[in-house]
Amino acid sequence: MELSSYRGPAVVLRIGELFLKRGNRRSFEDALERNLRRALAGRDDVRLARAHGRMFVLGAADEDLLARLRWVFGLSSLSPATLCDKRLDALTASALELSAAIAVRPGDRFRVVARRADKSFPADSCEIGRVVGAAIAERTGLAVDLEEPDVRVGVEVGPEWAFVWSGERPGGGGLPVGISGRAALLLSGGIDSPVAGHLLQKRGLELACVYFHAPPYTGDGAREKVIDLARALAARQDGLLLFVVPFARIQERFRDGPDPSYLVLLYRRAMVRIAERIAAAQKIGALATGESLGQVASQTLTNLGVIEDAATMPILRPLVGFDKAETIEIARRIGTYEVSIRAHEDCCTLFVPRHPQTKGSIARARRLEEEAALGSALDEAATAAERIVL
Repeated sequence: MELSSYRGPAVVLRIGELFLKRGNRRSFEDALERNLRRALAGRDDVRLARAHGRMFVLGAADEDLLARLRWVFGLSSLSPATLCDKRLDALTASALELSAAIAVRPGDRFRVVARRADKSFPADSCEIGRVVGAAIAERTGLAVDLEEPDVRVGVEVGPEWAFVWSGERPGGGGLPVGISGRAALLLSGGIDSPVAGHLLQKRGLELACVYFHAPPYTGDGAREKVIDLARALAARQDGLLLFVVPFARIQERFRDGPDPSYLVLLYRRAMVRIAERIAAAQKIGALATGESLGQVASQTLTNLGVIEDAATMPILRPLVGFDKAETIEIARRIGTYEVSIRAHEDCCTLFVPRHPQTKGSIARARRLEEEAALGSALDEAATAAERIVL
């Protein structure tokens, strides 16, 4: 199934920011190709083709294929297409066949978008557009609108291909996962942290996830919910490690301390330290969270500073400027919202008073940690973490 000789259904893949990478573009395209092959695993009826900065999936253009490609980061858009002979009459015939299959409404207008990358082709892009457009108008009765068309039909002639397309679908955007390094995401069962993970994957980061579980205070349902959320993130990269950390013993130590208003801050500082131990063992150099400025008591600017004091690694917070409605909109779009709203306990709320501290002190948090005498508890929690491969 060579690109230059293939005729039939295909998906045209358009790359986004990779155009900006110049000297590094080859390595970025290699990463994108690896991620595409992973997304296409099991579809033995199709083949990925790449030439002259273009990428195609040859062999089919069905909905399953388009769904698999939807969240491959590095693609700006994709379209079902038909590859045909590099002749104007063949392009016109394919465009007529494609336009006949498009669902149109009364009064819809269309335009033809023609591109001729192969300058040896006898017709220029204007002539291609005029000939193909006239044929579609005559066959369908649709009117032409070059400014605000309801339907766009594309025609492209390149060095090794000629094809027509219609129906531009959005791609994942961003950069291929794996191109920007790795981070350990503190994943809870809530709405925010899966969205944070999604946004970081979109910027090319590969994730490992760390979840803090507190049986008997939190049940198996809470654990299964987080596994389902991690599985959604795993679909965007080549394997994902989820570490389930037993956290109840540490929370009980803090619970018995003198100042319950600091519990959330003490939990978060301990989580950061445990996550760093796990990250370091995996040769990961950064943490990530779903924290958003001012959203809850632990996320005031002052308290973020108290939490940050416990870290030695950079902490990435992609949602820091988001409001809740924006985060929910993304969660719905990426399919994690319905999982996140399942009613299960979260360890961060255990033993926490109604009015937690909103203006914490680093010195006070350090004293409370000393009084809790954790000893080797953080090391033991990191070592005891269950490792799940998704």
